[in-house]
Amino acid sequence: MELIQKQRPHAVCVPLPAQGHINPMLKLAKLLHSKGFYITFVHSEFNLLKLMKARDYAHPSVENFQFETISDGLPPDNPRGILDLPSLASEIQVDGLNSFRELIKKLNDSSPRLPPVSCIVADGVMSFCMQAAKEIDIPGITFFTVSACGMLGYLQYDHLIEKGYFPLKDESCLSNGYLDTKIEWTPSMGGIRLRDLPTFLRTTNPDDIMFNYNNQCVKNVLKTGSLILNTFEDLEQEVLDVLKTKFSNVYTIGPLSMLWEKLCGPKLESIEASLWEGDERCLEWLDSKEPRSVLYVNFGSLVIMTPRQLSEFACGLANSKYSFLWVIRPNLVDGGSIVISQDFLEEIRGRGLILDWCPQEKVLRHPSVGGFLTHCGWNSTLESISYGVPMICWPFFAEQQTNCLYICTQWGIGMEIDTNVERQEVEGLVRELMEGKLGIEVREKIEELKKRADRATEPGGSSYVSFELLIENLTGKNAH
Repeated sequence: MELIQKQRPHAVCVPLPAQGHINPMLKLAKLLHSKGFYITFVHSEFNLLKLMKARDYAHPSVENFQFETISDGLPPDNPRGILDLPSLASEIQVDGLNSFRELIKKLNDSSPRLPPVSCIVADGVMSFCMQAAKEIDIPGITFFTVSACGMLGYLQYDHLIEKGYFPLKDESCLSNGYLDTKIEWTPSMGGIRLRDLPTFLRTTNPDDIMFNYNNQCVKNVLKTGSLILNTFEDLEQEVLDVLKTKFSNVYTIGPLSMLWEKLCGPKLESIEASLWEGDERCLEWLDSKEPRSVLYVNFGSLVIMTPRQLSEFACGLANSKYSFLWVIRPNLVDGGSIVISQDFLEEIRGRGLILDWCPQEKVLRHPSVGGFLTHCGWNSTLESISYGVPMICWPFFAEQQTNCLYICTQWGIGMEIDTNVERQEVEGLVRELMEGKLGIEVREKIEELKKRADRATEPGGSSYVSFELLIENLTGKNAH
């Protein structure tokens, strides 16, 4: 057994401690496990406690798959929501790095019980892990959980500084049309506006933590020369062609949901990492509905909105007269608790279901779901494509705006709602998506992309082949 363990490659997988980063990294970890890797999956100490508390759950025992923790540097009472991201970005670079160094030492000192660490797979915004890997001469590679177009958007940040677009001159630039300024220096994103780039540029502060943190992470991964992306060639070919001129290796292994299902099947399903327990009662409710008759509404794990925005969404959904399944997290509304009136609940009785959280992939693959009102997070976008569900888009922050641009104008598989949210627009877009002419067109286009995604993840497909190349490099200690 000792000899077998020493021969087995050992990958340490480190996501940013946020749900939208944990999910794809866990799928990648399972894929690596299916190829013979010993896996150490690294949670933050806070998230592992939350995971176990929220789900009354301890990680199941799976051979050659373990969980470890590092510090995120924040105090226990910090809620770690979207408003706390700057603090996380500041603290994790110091405490996370020190904690991660200690973890790698502990893992390597655990021989012969564990195989020695042979590679580190780190989230692109946990680039301090690459620093630690270099210090102890362990191969490392970064996995950016964003889209290729989002990645290329972040790569424009240095140009924004050079050309005087960052920082903004004053606060009026946020509302006077300045963000509609087109940038022309990147042909593959021809005519893209400032408002379509990742939102951290929207500040008058040259020392803005989130802008500089993301810019530095991109620079760090450029130095490594290689990255993994959860996308596929047929979806983002033009953007990927540009990225391949900047990186020596770009591994496109998406959609991860599809690749994981094909290579792993039901194996390792017991290993989950949802920080909220999904309410599966919604699946029985969906069973009672007609095919493609339900709109699924979920704004992800971090988005916050105002009480007015919530009210406008609620009225628009109710007035559309369509059935809907709406995930409303307890911390969705900024500055207070969520108030859904009894009158509203009476209005939607029988055709509306509101939950704290749900198993999203099971919902999206359900035949009753005919549309998805989404924040355009990349996981949600790819899952929509994987299950052929057209989108209504309400992007909130980061590269969600870039994803929205591509969803609505490049790929034609969704429609955008204005940031301010008006109930009449919500009602109209729901009706158009579910029964209108444009709704038919976007459904046809997303069905075609679903077929392309399916081909990409089949043996011989672009994502399948790219994953095989990734395995060859990681096992051959050729990761950079």
